[in-house]
Amino acid sequence: MGREPRQDRSRATRQRLLEAAVDCLAEVGWTGSTVAVVAERAGVSRGAAQHHFPTREDLFTAAIGYVTDQRLAFLRSALPTLPAGQDRTRFVVEAIGEMYAGKLFKAALQLWVAAASDEQLLAQVVPLEARVGREAHQVTVFALGADETRPGVREVVQATLDLARGLGLANLLTDDAKRRRRVLGEWAVVLGRTLDG
Repeated sequence: MGREPRQDRSRATRQRLLEAAVDCLAEVGWTGSTVAVVAERAGVSRGAAQHHFPTREDLFTAAIGYVTDQRLAFLRSALPTLPAGQDRTRFVVEAIGEMYAGKLFKAALQLWVAAASDEQLLAQVVPLEARVGREAHQVTVFALGADETRPGVREVVQATLDLARGLGLANLLTDDAKRRRRVLGEWAVVLGRTLDG
């Protein structure tokens, strides 16, 4: 077997850096997540990291964007196998809840907090979060089979995302899984009634 083509190695290095950046943000926060720490965790040199991402801000905003895209792609891939009716609504609501309860949300939150007091980072995070918000909303609408031309539907879909984000915040300090499941279960019933209405 020959050597792995340079482009494939470069892509694999980039992916390792992005995944390591999310892990670092989630585990040690913004202040502990330096390019050197991420490079070491990814098993690459600092120079290789800076070749792919010239600044720390570039690395971490790209990491959040990459992993969010992966999560949304997962949700899209599950769509053909989703059940119909209330079971579908429950599945989508639970999937959105899990998206905001995991490592990715914890990492993104670290980035948001840092961006609140760092103009350079804020300039990158705001457009990223706007894109992520739009895409999450679109995927949720599609997954639910929601008709946003009906009054109130757009708002309840957005409320689903906002509720999941709030429950994700509650989960940061202690494991809130039981309460989150109960709340999301009840919300799925309310949402289903609105969508069917």
